Amino acid sequence: MVRPRKSRLVESGPKISYFKPRGIPLSELEETTLTVDELEALRLADLLGLSHEEAGERMGVSRATFGRIVQKARLAVADALVNGKALQVQGGAYQVVPECRERRFRCRACSRDFKAPRGAGRPGICPHCGSPDFHRHHKDNL
Repeated sequence: MVRPRKSRLVESGPKISYFKPRGIPLSELEETTLTVDELEALRLADLLGLSHEEAGERMGVSRATFGRIVQKARLAVADALVNGKALQVQGGAYQVVPECRERRFRCRACSRDFKAPRGAGRPGICPHCGSPDFHRHHKDNL
């Protein structure tokens, strides 16, 4: 059985959801789709210049998963530009969360929550008990 896809965290939904080549009627165009989480990946990697590790952290996915998302997004955009297709932004497994200045963690050893500033990298240990065994706690970011 396939595991359900984890929701990717995006800071806002798309402002514009459709792009098409100028001067060609929509009825004559093929379409390609860019999901909202793929658009967020492009924004983080290409517009903001974040590393895959930093961007993956902001989207709540691993560095490798982020790499696959942004690769798929770049393929969709390149297909639309090179082949003159319309690009529709819709769908995907995502959850809109406002940009926050801190990340929240929960220690598996002492079950306490703690915060770390965004952009400071992953903390090495829990500040309460010193355990290196903790995880991101996304529910508090909503």
